Amino acid sequence: MKALTERGFDRLVTERVAQGTPLLGVCVGMQMLFEESEEFGRTRGLGLLRGRVSRFSDELVVPQVGWNQIRQRHAHPLFQGIADGAFFYFVHSYYCEPADSGVVLGETDYSVAYASVVAHENISGVQFHPEKSQAAGLRLLANFARAD
Repeated sequence: MKALTERGFDRLVTERVAQGTPLLGVCVGMQMLFEESEEFGRTRGLGLLRGRVSRFSDELVVPQVGWNQIRQRHAHPLFQGIADGAFFYFVHSYYCEPADSGVVLGETDYSVAYASVVAHENISGVQFHPEKSQAAGLRLLANFARAD
């Protein structure tokens, strides 16, 4: 966020989203969509979605690295052609806690169920790395690219 803000890209992103440009946040990019994170102390996010980002418990192996499943909570164009329970590749120590559960499209379990796919209007975010998630990840990216 510091680098984004220093270069004025935070304003550019929020302006483009307000104009209707589709946005897909990937991994930390999804986390930046929210109001704040506890990474590096209290860090302000873009505030495009209400909620915060918290660190996984120290009782877990952190970061979570590897394949995990997405449980689809709502039908959405991002999931077109992707089976419920499909595996995606994750590398992260923090997870998003949306204030509005209605934005949560998909959840993943890592001792706690957390939002791994979110969307609201033209804003989407995924906690995993679609570019490393083989066919399911490529399909999700293609679905996003086709979105209106």
